[in-house]
Amino acid sequence: MSQSFYLSLTHYNLLELPNWVGFGNYKEIFMGDRDFWKVLQVTFTYVLMSVPLKLLFALLVAMLLFRAMRGMSVFRAIFYLPSLIGGSVAISVIWRNLFGMDGFLNHLLRVIGIQGSDWINSPETSLYTLVLLAVWQFGSSMVIFLAGLKQIPRDLYEAASVDGASRLHSFFSITLPMLTPIIFFNLVMQIIGSFQMFTQAFIVTKGGPINSTLVFALYLFQKAFAYFDMGYASALAWILLTIIGLFTTFIFWSSKKWVHYET
Repeated sequence: MSQSFYLSLTHYNLLELPNWVGFGNYKEIFMGDRDFWKVLQVTFTYVLMSVPLKLLFALLVAMLLFRAMRGMSVFRAIFYLPSLIGGSVAISVIWRNLFGMDGFLNHLLRVIGIQGSDWINSPETSLYTLVLLAVWQFGSSMVIFLAGLKQIPRDLYEAASVDGASRLHSFFSITLPMLTPIIFFNLVMQIIGSFQMFTQAFIVTKGGPINSTLVFALYLFQKAFAYFDMGYASALAWILLTIIGLFTTFIFWSSKKWVHYET
């Protein structure tokens, strides 16, 4: 890390010795790089859309799969599978073909008489395809929610039922408060992972069109390995680390107000 921070204070292109520029890279990023602000906008949009949706789907599916029924373990495995393979290059290629102009989605739409769109190559919809890919990988959070649901004492629900509480009331008064530590953990992990999203954007959209899916990690990669500006890329890496640190610090600080631990 110390070497990375040192390089962020230099101009370094792998071919020559690092040239000390102080905080020149940081100044250029914040004051002279218009693409940087577009990258921030895209990245924040992606994170703020994908993380809540992924956690919501994970919780809903976990509650459905929590029931003790025959064959439920098979369904749990099926829903968990995307989280194992969703970040692979193969799935990213499939996703590109699925939402391409001649993809499977448009084929289905044409069957029912609806004109499709070039979802991947349209600036208005390209980012949403990446968000959808992220939400599809809710399996890991779902498994953690399942573990949390098993830790909730059954007698709490029995007492609520005796008092005439509905299922909806029991969910908001028992299930949700008891799951707040799990929600907290999943939230932190998903935010950290979402800020570092790279493979999907690199394979599916390559940051386009018109930088509409140019997320932070991909922009950093381009600066480092397309333009060989390692000093600039190192500065971007430290900025990304700072952003993630600020987000997680805020979540930890706010957790005192909404996370409830069983005593």
